[in-house]
Amino acid sequence: MTDWVVLVESASDISQAETPHKVLRISDYISKPALFTGRRPYILNLARSYSYQSEGYYASLLAEARGHRISPSVQTMVELSKKTLYNHALPDLGETLQDALAKGAPKVETLFVAFSRTEIPAYERLAREAMDWFRTPALEIEFDEEAPHGMGRIRAVPPHKLKDQRRQFFLDSMEAYTKGRVKNEKTRTPAKWALAVLVDPHEKTAPSKPASLKRLADVAEKMGVEVELIDPTDLPSLAEFDALFIRATTSIDNFTYRFARRAEQEGMPVIDDTHSMIRCTNKVYLKEILEKAGLPIPRTEIVDEKTDLGGLFERLGSPVILKTPDGSFGTNMVKAQSLDELKSGAKKMFEDTALIIAQEFRPTKFDWRIGVLNGEPLYACQYRMARGHWQTVKYGEGGKSTEGGFTTMPVEDAPPEVVNVAVRAASLIGDGLYGVDLKETEQGVIIIEINDNPSIDHDVEGAVLKDEIWRRIISWFSTRLERRMGRAG
Repeated sequence: MTDWVVLVESASDISQAETPHKVLRISDYISKPALFTGRRPYILNLARSYSYQSEGYYASLLAEARGHRISPSVQTMVELSKKTLYNHALPDLGETLQDALAKGAPKVETLFVAFSRTEIPAYERLAREAMDWFRTPALEIEFDEEAPHGMGRIRAVPPHKLKDQRRQFFLDSMEAYTKGRVKNEKTRTPAKWALAVLVDPHEKTAPSKPASLKRLADVAEKMGVEVELIDPTDLPSLAEFDALFIRATTSIDNFTYRFARRAEQEGMPVIDDTHSMIRCTNKVYLKEILEKAGLPIPRTEIVDEKTDLGGLFERLGSPVILKTPDGSFGTNMVKAQSLDELKSGAKKMFEDTALIIAQEFRPTKFDWRIGVLNGEPLYACQYRMARGHWQTVKYGEGGKSTEGGFTTMPVEDAPPEVVNVAVRAASLIGDGLYGVDLKETEQGVIIIEINDNPSIDHDVEGAVLKDEIWRRIISWFSTRLERRMGRAG
């Protein structure tokens, strides 16, 4: 038997012969909470009605209270009950609809969607996005040219009403959806939690290499945590997991933020959370909070298009470093040694942002990075400057890059002031995982930036702790999941 459970109101709705998963009456699920003691099944609620205080409603409500992974959630049921509650989704869906029509999709009155799939290939993207918004086994979308965004009503479809070919399409879609999530037991310790690790298969400079993520999975397995890599297309499946670890470069305007936001809506522990993303990915924010906390940073000014750039050299010295607020890992930076370089660099940056950061240049042979997890120092690394360059990474044409060497040492062997300042800085952001970049200068330690998505590879940042670095991260997730279960109990 698989870890999936299909809830129905009547045995005739979906029979046991039609699926390899356990089929259970909703009334039994509601009245017999001990059925899944010690297990956390994936549950598909195929009730005939999701209306408020119906059996279907209570099934999802109790599933959430019991810590089971349920689709649809009560939140989705409530949102789909009134158009005014799902209006927020219509602009995005309408844009995708218009794009499909522009590419030749046939005009239809309604679109049936089952587990992110549709019978009309031209609307596949719309089907996936609809399921991203409303994780419901079956949906029907009405199109209305007179309505805003061309979108009419969106409603859940009770599977018991599906007939013939459409019923078979639903069953095939359910099989495809659940098949990839069913795993053979491989661990000696039964997996208590399921951790989704979000990666971008196309990213060239990911925060963790595949070999390091394999190490993470091996360590987690021994700790009773099942790790599964997911990619940007897996948002509809996120609720099947217990926690989310993002190992793709984060940005407010890419898929990573949407995954983090969805995880938080589900009550899942997540690294990196949306608040950390917003705070760390904007250097304007970091400047303000670090200065307010009295922590040391280079002399820094916020610059807009009206700023007299000529005065920066007098105030900050030469050269001046220009940075876009949302740059990370040394990207989107300009080292300006003349007014012409300063104006040219600023002009290009102002095409994308209303404010930029100007900083004094503090040359050092290496940068420190102190990894901080849950307010405690995790690792200490020195990253040396790339040969003939002023940064630790030198970016070339075609996405090529060269790096300086590194030295990883026990945290207790790093300068106490460096570690202390890093921990204080990270505490201003949250209790997750951060990488604080610092420099040791003749004037003392200064903070360069705080990364919400620091690189972690077993042969670099984990060179001293080895597997312990992954154990501590997995323990961070497990501790929060245990607390959540304790509150639910």
